[in-house]
Amino acid sequence: MRLPGFVHSIRFRLTVLYSTLLFLLAGAALVTGYLAVERSTDPKPVTERYEAELVKRKADGSEVFLGTMEVAAVEQIESEVNLRTLEVMRNYSAAALGGLFVLSLGIGWVLSGRALRPARSIAHAAREIQATDLSRRIRLGGARDELRELSDTIDSMLDRLDEAFRAQRQLIDDASHELRSPLAIMRAHLDASLKSPQAGAEERARAVLVVDRAVERMSRLVEDLLATARRDTDTFADTDVDLAAVAREAGDDFAVLAGERGLRLSYDLADGLTVIGDRDALRRAVGNLLSNAVRLSPRGGEIRIACGRSDGWFWLAVADEGPGIPSESQARIFDRFWRGVAGHGRDRHAGLGLAIVRQIAESHSGRVSVFSRIGAGATFVLWFPEHGAEGDAGPPVTSPLA
Repeated sequence: MRLPGFVHSIRFRLTVLYSTLLFLLAGAALVTGYLAVERSTDPKPVTERYEAELVKRKADGSEVFLGTMEVAAVEQIESEVNLRTLEVMRNYSAAALGGLFVLSLGIGWVLSGRALRPARSIAHAAREIQATDLSRRIRLGGARDELRELSDTIDSMLDRLDEAFRAQRQLIDDASHELRSPLAIMRAHLDASLKSPQAGAEERARAVLVVDRAVERMSRLVEDLLATARRDTDTFADTDVDLAAVAREAGDDFAVLAGERGLRLSYDLADGLTVIGDRDALRRAVGNLLSNAVRLSPRGGEIRIACGRSDGWFWLAVADEGPGIPSESQARIFDRFWRGVAGHGRDRHAGLGLAIVRQIAESHSGRVSVFSRIGAGATFVLWFPEHGAEGDAGPPVTSPLA
């Protein structure tokens, strides 16, 4: 037989539990009182009866016989009274317990409904919230009890989800915009040069170079997007990482490219700087900084790679002799897809490199900062708190290479 739906509700279970416990407690109290009275009064029925003659004495002293009747001892009469009193008490107690149980069911149903009213509000608000619109909040009022705490926790979770969805939508919109430009360039040159029979060899060769640059730009953008997505999945296995070794490996990766551009790489690496994190991710962060330094430094310039310890923080810095960064742009250079003016024109990169650097640093409980002046190069510093050190105060506000 299929039970009604309300039988499976928390309200019904609370009502039954409340009524059952109240019934058992009241029953235990009545049984205890009943047994106490029984033990103290020794109730028993009348078992011995006697015949007594009724005689009426007259004024002159003579007696008149009226008949006989059955009598019992006073003690047995008292026991009989006690026995009947206990029987009445037992009958009324059973009736009172039955009525109390029925009444407690009604009271429990009403009280549990009032207590669970906030839970219904939470469920109603949750049903109205959609994945595409997370602006709705529960904001439960009343006493700060367990349900209020649950409501605040759900609101906090919705805030984080809403922020994550907004960031995801922004990333998709920006990525779509960035991919649209090289695709349009490729399509235009394919239609104008490679597919046109009137195009000469020189025009075709120029179109091939333009398409090759567009493909390279798209490849970098896709790699950066994949790196961002992988870091968001928390699938990395953190181990002890030596910052000096990571800096040396990243420098070796760019040594050939720096040599082709006439740049010198110098190292000032301190030993014993170990952080807990993902080695490949940290090497990618340093590699992104070196990529910008090699791309923007003038021919014959120097790129410094250093690491050390300062005020409870480990740091790893990459300094170049490039054009520098305006002070008004320094607060935005770590935003996704933001690109400023680099050197003689607009930066042609996708604007994800420094955003990935900040993401990797923050995922290791660290920070990233930049120190730069126009015409004096730029120094990017990755900060990581030492083991057991308090990082709430933030890293130093001055460049460790100053």
